[in-house]
Amino acid sequence: MPGLSGPSDYSQEPSRHPCLHINAKEPFNAEPPRSALVSSYVTPVELFFKRNHGPIPLVDDIERYCVDINGLIESPKKLYFRDIRMLPKYNVTATLQCAGNRRTAMSITRKVKGVGWNVSAIGNAVWGGAKLADILELIGVPKLTSSTQSGGKHIEFVSIDKCEEENGGPYKASIPLSQATNPEADVLLAYEMNGEPLNRDHGYPLRVIVPGVIGARSVKWLDSINIIAEECQGFFMQKDYKMFPPSVDWGNISWNTRKPQMDFPVQSVICSLEDAQSIKPGKVRISGYAVSGGCRGIERVDVSIDGGKTWREATRFQKTGIPYIADGISNDKWAWVLFELTVDIPQSTEIIAKAVDSAANVQPEKVQDIWNLRGILNTSWHRVHVRIGHSNM
Repeated sequence: MPGLSGPSDYSQEPSRHPCLHINAKEPFNAEPPRSALVSSYVTPVELFFKRNHGPIPLVDDIERYCVDINGLIESPKKLYFRDIRMLPKYNVTATLQCAGNRRTAMSITRKVKGVGWNVSAIGNAVWGGAKLADILELIGVPKLTSSTQSGGKHIEFVSIDKCEEENGGPYKASIPLSQATNPEADVLLAYEMNGEPLNRDHGYPLRVIVPGVIGARSVKWLDSINIIAEECQGFFMQKDYKMFPPSVDWGNISWNTRKPQMDFPVQSVICSLEDAQSIKPGKVRISGYAVSGGCRGIERVDVSIDGGKTWREATRFQKTGIPYIADGISNDKWAWVLFELTVDIPQSTEIIAKAVDSAANVQPEKVQDIWNLRGILNTSWHRVHVRIGHSNM
C-alpha cells in the first residue's frame, strides 16, 4: 500500500503508558488497571487497551496513502486520505470490547486458548471520521442496500497488518453490507480518537469502527475494502471468535458449525475494588461499567454485598447532569454506562455485579455454564472478594 507499510519485526514499536499491564509483548497486548476505567466516561487514549496481532504499521507518506475499494461493484475506486477527510465528519461515542475480555477468569475454570485478559480489554472513546454509508454511496452503492447488482452482500476490511494466523497475510474481517450502508448503524472510517488523530496503536491513519460488535471487526490500518458475496474467509472470521458450547474441545471442534461472533452480550464489571482486596469496615463506594452490544441500553445494574443473597440497584450514568434512561434519545447509544453504589460493609464478603439490558438479557451466573475453548464472551456475574483489615485503597 503506497504510504503505509507493515514492518517485519518489532523494532519500531511506539511508546506506551507504563501503567499498562502487558499480557503479551510481541505482538503487544495490554490493558490498563481496572480503576482507570471508572476515572472518566471517555477512556484516555493512553489508557485504552491495546490489541494487536503483529508489528505496528508505519505511515511513510500520508499524501500517498489511499484505500482501494474493489469487488462486486461496477466502479472500483482509490480513495485517498484527503478525499475521506472532505466528506461530512461524524463523531460517534462507542465502546470497543475485545471478545476475550475476562478470559483469564474463564481459564481458571478450565484452560482456554488465547491471550489472557483481566477485566480491562474494553474502553469507551469518541471516534471521528466519515460514515461508511457515505463512502459506499460515492461508488454507486446506495444507502440501505443489502445486495449489489453483482451479488455483493458483505463488506470486507483488509488491514496492512500482517499476522502469523494468516500465514503472514493481512488481518481482515467483514460485516453485512446492509449494516455498512445503514447510516443509523454509525459504521465509520475513523481518523480521530477523542478529538486527536489516531495514534499508531489504534490504527493511524485510518481504521474501521463497527459499534456494538466485538472489537475484532473494527479493523485497524485500513488497506482495502472489498464487496464480496459471502462473509470474509479469513482466519479471524472462520477459525476464531466463534462461540462453542462447553462440550466442544480441540479434538471435536468443527469451525463451520458456528457463525462468526458479531454482537457482544450484556456485560458488567466492578472496577473500584480488586479481588481479595483488604478494606476498612464501613461505607464503601462500588463502581464499574456495564455495556451491551447491538445498540441495547442498560436497563439495570444489580449489586450484591452478601454473595448473591440480596441485591440493590446501582445508579447508572453516562454524561454528567443528564439522567440515564435505557435507550433514551439523549444517550450515547453505542457506549457503556458507569454505575455506582455506596454501601456499608461490616465484614469480609463477596461482592457481585450483574446487569440487565433493554432487551431483558441478563448475565449468566456461572462461568462454567458459558465456558468455551477460546475463552470468549465471559459475561458471567462479576465477583470480587473483600476482607476487612488494613485498607490499601
